Amino acid sequence: MTTILLTGASRGIGAAALAALEARGCRVIGQATRASESLLAADFAEPQAPQVLWETALAQAGGAIDVLVNNAGLFAENPLDGSDIAWLDGWEDTVRINLTAAAQLSRFAVRHWQDRGAAGRIVHVASRAGHRGDSPAHWHYAAAKGGMLALHKTIARQYAAQGILSYAIAPGFTDTGMAGDYLASRGGPALLADIPLGRVATPEEIATMIVFCALDAPPSMTGATLDANGASYVR
Repeated sequence: MTTILLTGASRGIGAAALAALEARGCRVIGQATRASESLLAADFAEPQAPQVLWETALAQAGGAIDVLVNNAGLFAENPLDGSDIAWLDGWEDTVRINLTAAAQLSRFAVRHWQDRGAAGRIVHVASRAGHRGDSPAHWHYAAAKGGMLALHKTIARQYAAQGILSYAIAPGFTDTGMAGDYLASRGGPALLADIPLGRVATPEEIATMIVFCALDAPPSMTGATLDANGASYVR
């Protein structure tokens, strides 16, 4: 049985991915900011939280994790005209949660697989914003997701020969509460004019891609980034 650590598993893309992975017979250890009956609590705004999560998940898994899915994220406005302190706090919170925590967990995973002499996979849920940028109030989000894509490529290039594979997914707008707030703030339906498909992605669509990368993607695809943005950004 494949054991997977999935962050941001309480709602949206993460909840859909948890259900889809379990339907494939995987054992999924999910993380959320607040604990529930089935999810481990870890607040990634706290620097030690990723390490505590990794160690707790590893113990729960019986000492072996096969796949890490870095899905947790924060999407909050950070207006340029705020105070210097507020703007810096917003920047640091978003980068820590969206990028630093993912980097910490990726490091623990790579070292775990190296120590075991085992293969492993990391799936990074990044964003279209990492390619094309975002709004003036979301510099921090775009920078964090761009950093995640660079992290992913570095892992893929450096550890492929050891059987440690890295895949990234870059969704555009997805029908979650987080994206819904953003769509409303940017004009709602009018923003859909920028999406040739005419609609945003569903969490289930992104979950299908997560399952593919976690379980089925061929090793030669390591380093690839899969876009899911309705052709609103075509590279």
